[in-house]
Amino acid sequence: MTQQFSFNLVDEAWLPCVDENGRFVELNLRQLFAQAHQLRALEGESPPVTAALHRFLLAILHRVFGPADYDEWYDLWQAQQWEMAEIDAYLDEWRHRFDLFDAKRPFYQAPDSRVKAKSTINLSHDRASGNNPTLFDHHTEETGETLTPAQAARALIVAQSNGLAGLSGIRGQNFTDGTCSGGIIFIVEGDTLKETLLLNAIQYPPDNDHFSLHQSNDKPAWEMDDPFTPDRKYPFGYLDYLTWQNRRVLLMPEQSGTEIVVRQMTMGPALRFESSLLDPMKHYRPHKKIGHVALSFSEDRVLWQDSAALFQFHADIEGKSRQPATFRWLRELSSDEYEYLDKLKLYRCQALGMSKKQAKVFFFRAERIPMPLAYLTDEKLVAQLEDALQKTSTLAFSLLQVARRVGIYLQLPNPESQKWGQVNRNAKSAINDWVAYTGIERHYWASLDVPFQDLIINLPHNTAAAKAEWQTQLRQSAQNAFDQALKYTGSGPRSFKAVVRGESYLKYQLRELFVEELA
Repeated sequence: MTQQFSFNLVDEAWLPCVDENGRFVELNLRQLFAQAHQLRALEGESPPVTAALHRFLLAILHRVFGPADYDEWYDLWQAQQWEMAEIDAYLDEWRHRFDLFDAKRPFYQAPDSRVKAKSTINLSHDRASGNNPTLFDHHTEETGETLTPAQAARALIVAQSNGLAGLSGIRGQNFTDGTCSGGIIFIVEGDTLKETLLLNAIQYPPDNDHFSLHQSNDKPAWEMDDPFTPDRKYPFGYLDYLTWQNRRVLLMPEQSGTEIVVRQMTMGPALRFESSLLDPMKHYRPHKKIGHVALSFSEDRVLWQDSAALFQFHADIEGKSRQPATFRWLRELSSDEYEYLDKLKLYRCQALGMSKKQAKVFFFRAERIPMPLAYLTDEKLVAQLEDALQKTSTLAFSLLQVARRVGIYLQLPNPESQKWGQVNRNAKSAINDWVAYTGIERHYWASLDVPFQDLIINLPHNTAAAKAEWQTQLRQSAQNAFDQALKYTGSGPRSFKAVVRGESYLKYQLRELFVEELA
């Protein structure tokens, strides 16, 4: 790579932010840290980009500020803005390692003579390349794409953290998953970007409760003379992990008129990490064979349906789950022992990730859940949330049974004389197809997305009133979903009887579920 090209991340604008007026702006590293207390957020073009950029910035902050304990964290929290003298000193010291096109040591890159040049379209999961179908962009490997240096910098960071396992073209050495490619990354959002970064900055150096590995030579990849040596599965520590070099990528800049662009690159496999390591920003569930499995997005299920599990720290203690280390850190900061954070303060939990299977990405997703900190310290409050969500799921199942009852009366000539187990396979298939066609469950859950925001916000303030309002909403949503399904019953005596039976069964299910209201 010749030195005629230069794009230094310290000085050039490349980080996509939302300013205090809601406008999108691109900033360089120095500007972002100087203005973080005025910026609303850091938002990439996709959920993996947003997650990867936050983790990259956290690596810098941990290197500069620690914090070594709760008190140091609180000092940073109380400060109106970052101490720029320390950040500037660090960026000045390592400025030469942040140049995307440096001739000797380009940022986050290394050559690999084993592979041939190919289109930069292979850097991004939302482009159609290799095994990836087209998601949001209609460039293909054949047509290629042209990246600006800013776009290339973001894509490079995401490629290192979100790369997928698969064939590399090198015999005996394939690509492996990056640290963020599996599971949801949880980021707690504050009112400003400074708050957001600090809310996700755990103790550094970390203790075993937050990250299990730490050596004195832990440092981010750009500080290492050779980040690939020694070849290893275990990082030196949290900074090495946050900047883990999963790929040997080398961008090939070229001149296009007055602009620098990137169309070609080389990319080969590099470090693979030990999959048993628990990421501080993920939620885990136990697995008999492999230890822990990170919570992932499901195509037909929104995250808030499982939100109570995120706050069940008693399950963490009992080994039934593992909450994000960032949540455990905030739990201590808002505990009665420290009281550094207000328990009733409303933050937001942003869940970022993608769904993958067999080296393919099926979808990206970003969800936000309101997060009063009281859920981190009050087990009884979490139990109330879990109970409300359990009733919600139970009613969803009951709705399907109601719809099936209607379907039975629509499809069978003598529905009164047959139990479900006696129905033949073809009739069952027709009934189930009709139930799915009505979308009764989909309509039910969709109608609860916004009301759930009120439930989780209001429960800490007035639990009884919030639960009563939620149960009223459940009844209304169930009735509305049922009414929507009835549009597909047709007309005639059989349809009329099916509707009557369905309405009666729905009323019965509601009485059974909310029996305590009638007591």
